[in-house]
Amino acid sequence: MKTIPARTVALYRLIVRPMAADPLRALLTVAAVALGVAVIVAVDLASEASMGSFRSSLESLEGSASYEITQVGGIPETVYGELVRLAEPLAFSPRIEGFALLPETGERVPLFGVDLVGDTTLFEKGLGALGAMPQPDFSAPVDVSAVWVSPSLGVSAGDALTLIAGDRRLALEVQGVLEPPEAAAGGFVLMDVALAQRALGRMGRLDRIYVHTRREERGQAQGGERDWPAVLAPLLPPAASILPAGTGTGDSRRMLGAFRWNLRMMSYAAILVGAFLIYNTISAYIVRRRRQIGIVRAVGASRAMVRAAFLFEGAVFGVLGVTAGLVLGRLLAIGTVETVGQTVSSLYVSSTPGEIALRPWTIAVAVVSGIGVSVLSAWWPAREAAGVAPTEAMAGAALDYEVRTAGRRSTIAAAVLAVLTAAFCLVPPVDRIPVGGYLALVCLIGATAMISPRVSLLVLGLCGRWLTAPFGVVAGIAARGLAASLGRTSVIVSAMAVATALIVGMAVMVGSFRETVVNWIEHRLQADFYVSPAGGGGRGSSATMSEAVAQKLEAVPGVMDVGRFRAYPIRYRDTPATLGLADVALYDRHSGIRFLEGPAPEAIWARLAAGDGVIVSELFGYHHDVHVDDTIRLPLGAEEVDLRVAGVFYDYSGERGFVIGDRNALLGYLPDRRVSSLGVYLEPGAGFEESRRALARAVSDREVVVTPARALRERSIEIFDRTFAITYALEVIAVLVAVLGMAEALLNLVFDRRVELAQLRMHGASMRQIRALILVQAGLIGLAACVLGLVAGAAWSQVNLLVIHQQSYGWSVQLHWPGPLLAAALGLILAASVASGLYPARVGARLDPVEVLRGE
Repeated sequence: MKTIPARTVALYRLIVRPMAADPLRALLTVAAVALGVAVIVAVDLASEASMGSFRSSLESLEGSASYEITQVGGIPETVYGELVRLAEPLAFSPRIEGFALLPETGERVPLFGVDLVGDTTLFEKGLGALGAMPQPDFSAPVDVSAVWVSPSLGVSAGDALTLIAGDRRLALEVQGVLEPPEAAAGGFVLMDVALAQRALGRMGRLDRIYVHTRREERGQAQGGERDWPAVLAPLLPPAASILPAGTGTGDSRRMLGAFRWNLRMMSYAAILVGAFLIYNTISAYIVRRRRQIGIVRAVGASRAMVRAAFLFEGAVFGVLGVTAGLVLGRLLAIGTVETVGQTVSSLYVSSTPGEIALRPWTIAVAVVSGIGVSVLSAWWPAREAAGVAPTEAMAGAALDYEVRTAGRRSTIAAAVLAVLTAAFCLVPPVDRIPVGGYLALVCLIGATAMISPRVSLLVLGLCGRWLTAPFGVVAGIAARGLAASLGRTSVIVSAMAVATALIVGMAVMVGSFRETVVNWIEHRLQADFYVSPAGGGGRGSSATMSEAVAQKLEAVPGVMDVGRFRAYPIRYRDTPATLGLADVALYDRHSGIRFLEGPAPEAIWARLAAGDGVIVSELFGYHHDVHVDDTIRLPLGAEEVDLRVAGVFYDYSGERGFVIGDRNALLGYLPDRRVSSLGVYLEPGAGFEESRRALARAVSDREVVVTPARALRERSIEIFDRTFAITYALEVIAVLVAVLGMAEALLNLVFDRRVELAQLRMHGASMRQIRALILVQAGLIGLAACVLGLVAGAAWSQVNLLVIHQQSYGWSVQLHWPGPLLAAALGLILAASVASGLYPARVGARLDPVEVLRGE
């Protein structure tokens, strides 16, 4: 007869049989892990898809390019003519890039202009990456007024297509439909470069020129590829840049890096709360199975076998949680990607969300997070289980006694972790990722867990004395019962405290940032109306409108001033930024700009109006260590110009830093008089509604949007709230995971204290009193968690605001405590804590005291 291995017997007796006999507790733990993994997967999928079709289409259009040439204000066409005559094994592809609006659907799509006649790379490796486009018949004139589109636009070859580009409406004919590869999903419009120049108002200029090197002629005899930027530099204006192809996309990825990392760190908080739950679950199982552990050890099981059995249990929780979490995370990503995509479009780069797909990296992160955290959480309880001697049949209070006696050590550990938290706050960022800030949060969470037993005893002791008089003996018994079960009580208090700290910390951070941004918007938007091109594309778009629009608005009765503003994307020290050309003459009486550094605003405006300098945003100054009276060298048109910084101003409009100079002074370097936006200031006493109708009539022949400042303020605040909507969802999930843990902890307490409950019943306690006892215990756990979480959350918010937020983005934020929101959140946590005790209270009240005492 074949003997069953001892390892298998130990695994069956200690793990499989108890889990099968008590599936509800196992299901609660798996659900907690699954929720944590689902959040991580959803955030990763949503942030990956959020860059969307603009990045994918642009990368496809790069084709085989090795370099790209750019210049602030556009590259003159004459430069392209010089390049194509160069006697070198190179090919050049001119590009115009922008956005267009489909008036029938309101969808904004990327618009690309290419050279259909002279760019042979389109049909070799460029457009071939997008689909099968028939090469034009050069024996006949090429129809440069036709366009090619992606299938998502829903039109076919020969259809008429209406677009709004900038401030113009275009009637075009669809020449064909390009089937993009899977990686370039999303809508786009492709047209001849000359048509794109007319449509976007960039006559005589190109946005970029791609440089294709022919691999078979790269000079292998000289030992490698030639230094093509040095070869091309003499043919380019001094301010032109020659960069590796895809640099713009790389910039967008880097800008999104901090945003994505912060989302990931918040998503990890949910799995961290789940880790406390796994620890609590396995610890409770070990206490309940000490007799079985002793028996298994007595019949020959080694310490390693017992430890491996409980680690196996943690791994099972992890595997099941990861499996369910991947499915749930894919479903959550469907709803999350729209929110994240809108945030990306508003703050970083205009984009249509791409396909949501589970990638190997996402699956690997989910597996490591779910299974790794589960096994690590089970390690200490498994170590304790392995330490049970075969002759021991310890009572369940042993763990609680150990926790009590280790109180001094845990307090010292909490103090050490608090010191490390402060130390990590001083660590500088790594590539704009606040590694020190994240480590500080990890230490802060550790300190919260270490101090949890001490705080729990303090709160329970006070409540035991204060609640007995008004609420009777039940409240005192409830507090003493929790104090007697301190081992599991402190663990679940830690889990709830971490979830509470997450809510408090994020509420203070978001509330402070929101209050700061609202105040900034109120000061910044001083005009009565703002006018912008209807064919704009949001963040990253360079849509413009004619100077004639401003002249028409100035002629409207009741208009006092019209401020012109033009934005150009620039690079400073290999980092993208935005150059703004503003009517500084109007700022002295209309500007709402507030300065962080610099002299009186009147002196700054006078200095800028004289053409002697620029002002920079706080974010620009932070990332480049630029201050008042420093000199910065900017590429302006064909020249590089030295400009002195006259002031540093607050700005929260986006991730790119701002440099603003006087429009009249800088037009000497950038002579294009088209504008990106207009601010219309009314005369005192002018009727608002009458003026709005008059302004709309004045520009009715142009495709522009006239927006009241009030509506723009409301829209900006909506964008802000949408940006942080995902943080609220992450907080809710973290609390939900913690509530699941509390429900399980209370079930464990009911089981462990079943003899006490039976004795209370035998001495006359009613089922109602037993239910009240357990519900009071749930409320006390929630109260202890709120006390600890409030303190930890306050520290969390400071780390977020002063370290993580500052190092990630460079914005200074004024501290604001959202009192009503915090009160509501803490009240909700207390209510959720009590609600988590409903089912355990029902179980405890229905225990048969006779059967319980007989079993003992």
